[in-house]
Amino acid sequence: MSHDPFDSHRDDPIRQADKADAQEPVPAVEPVTIDVVSDVVCPWCYVGKRRLDKALEMQPETPVVVRWRPFQLDPTIPAGGHDRKEYMTRKFGDRLAEVHARLVEIGREEDIPFAFDAIRRSPNTLDAHRLIRWSWTWGVQGALVESLFSAFFVEGLDIGDLEVLADRAALVGMDREEAADFLRSAEAAPEVQREIEQAQQVGVQGVPFFIFAGRYAASGAQPADVLAGAIAQAFTAGEADEE
Repeated sequence: MSHDPFDSHRDDPIRQADKADAQEPVPAVEPVTIDVVSDVVCPWCYVGKRRLDKALEMQPETPVVVRWRPFQLDPTIPAGGHDRKEYMTRKFGDRLAEVHARLVEIGREEDIPFAFDAIRRSPNTLDAHRLIRWSWTWGVQGALVESLFSAFFVEGLDIGDLEVLADRAALVGMDREEAADFLRSAEAAPEVQREIEQAQQVGVQGVPFFIFAGRYAASGAQPADVLAGAIAQAFTAGEADEE
């Protein structure tokens, strides 16, 4: 199985995809490719995913391909992570309770039961991003991203732990042993690092960041109707190009 996930009909707006050996049939209508630059320890990215899910429901007739791209809010975190309480207190100080309270309220609107008190470690997310990248080849990338968000923000699991990551891979239908072997290797680490650098080079400074068909961009956890409008606009522009 190839570990390069970004085989698509449309050129990649962040980097040119390598082509897979097997060629998929070209669809009758070109889908709108949505690249979501995100980090799995970013609560606003979880909110953004839920709002994107709603936006897709608002555009049921529009063919869409969603691809999840890596970003690290803090790449300096060591492999073993940091104590969560100490790390967040250093980062937010006396504002931490207020920040969490606001996110809990917003999460409730998106059916996300944020449980910040359950989180014990702030992990380095490089391995999680490697797994997300590889999961494209299994056809479960979106499901894995959702599972990792839930693992961290709802269940309080350490998603920097390779065993936890392998478990989450199995939950969404990936082979656990293959996932564990992949995670124990360094495979895809250079590609993930390169994509993070390239995202920054094209202007991504915060996440979530949405790129629609390489044409339009939206920064932040925009409301579902805004994202739905961008999807429709990108699809209309693509149809015009084909005429």
